[in-house]
Amino acid sequence: MQTFRIGRSSLEASRLAYGCWRLAGSEGRSPEPDSVLGKRAVHAAAEAGHTLFDLADIYGGGRCEQIFGEALREAPGLRDRVVVATKCGIRRAGEPTASAPVRYDFSAGHIVRSVESSLERMGIGTIDLLMLHRPDYLMDPAEIAGAFVQLRDAGKVREFGVSNFRPSQVAALQQACPLRLAVNQVELSLLQLAPLEDGVLDQCLAEALTPMAWSPLAGGKLGDRVHGVLPSQRGYRPEAVVRELDTFAEGAGTTRANAALAWLLKHPARIQPVVGSTDPAAIRSSAKACEVVMSREQWYQIYTVARGTPLP
Repeated sequence: MQTFRIGRSSLEASRLAYGCWRLAGSEGRSPEPDSVLGKRAVHAAAEAGHTLFDLADIYGGGRCEQIFGEALREAPGLRDRVVVATKCGIRRAGEPTASAPVRYDFSAGHIVRSVESSLERMGIGTIDLLMLHRPDYLMDPAEIAGAFVQLRDAGKVREFGVSNFRPSQVAALQQACPLRLAVNQVELSLLQLAPLEDGVLDQCLAEALTPMAWSPLAGGKLGDRVHGVLPSQRGYRPEAVVRELDTFAEGAGTTRANAALAWLLKHPARIQPVVGSTDPAAIRSSAKACEVVMSREQWYQIYTVARGTPLP
C-alpha cells in the first residue's frame, strides 16, 4: 500500500488507516470470542499494508485498545512498524458520579489521565498520534497546549491532532499550542460532503493538516454488500450514488467500495480514509483502493450525482 507523511509530523503511514472501533464486536457473524475476531482483523490489516491503526479510549469501553494491545504482543516487531493513533475527550454518563451527563472534557487532568489509561490498556510506552475526539465547548486552548507539551516531554505522545473540529476551533487551538497539529479527523464520504463546503478541507490544504475521513463508506451504505434501494439521507439519494459508483467500478475493474474510497483519495488535501471492516477478505480488498485511477471528469461526475443538483 502507498504511504505518505501525516501532516507536517514525523509520522509516515499508509494511505488508508485501519479503524479499530469494531474490534470488540463480532457483529453476530461468528461464535468465536470477540477478542479472537478482533485480533484476526488487526493482523489481516497489517498484512494488507495498513500501518496506521485508529482507536479511541471509548471504543468498546476500552476493550478495543486492550484487544489491539493483545494483537501487538502476538506479532513480534509489529509495534515498530505501525502508527498507533487514539482519541480522548468523550466522557460517558455516570462518570465519576451517577448524576454526571455525557460530556466532552479537554481539561489537562483528564487528557493526561486518558493517555495513561490508554497506554496501560494497550501495553505500550508511547502513543504515536493523540487526537481530541469531539470539541469541548469549555475548552481552554492554553490548558490543552500545556497538557500536550507535558505528554510530549514525558515521551508518552509523539504527535497531536483533533477530530470533528470546525476550522475556527482548529485555529484557536493551534494559535495557543507550540506543537503543530497533524490531523483533523472528520466524517467525510459521498453521502457526507460538508467538509468540502465548510472550510475543513480548505484549512487542511492551507495548513498541511491531514484530513482523516471516518465512515468513508457512509456507515456501509456505499459498501459492496448493499443491495436494493436505500432510504434518502441528509437530502441525498444514496441509491443514485450507488448506481454511479457501480458504473465507474465496472469500467475500472474494481469494487463499489473501492470506487468510493478512490473518490476520497483523489482530493489534493490527501484525505486518509479510515476503513473498519473486521472481515479479512474485505480488509484485503479495500487495500487495493489506492491502485484505482480516477480522472477529474469521473470525480466530478460522481460528485454531481452525490450532491443531488447540477453544478452552477
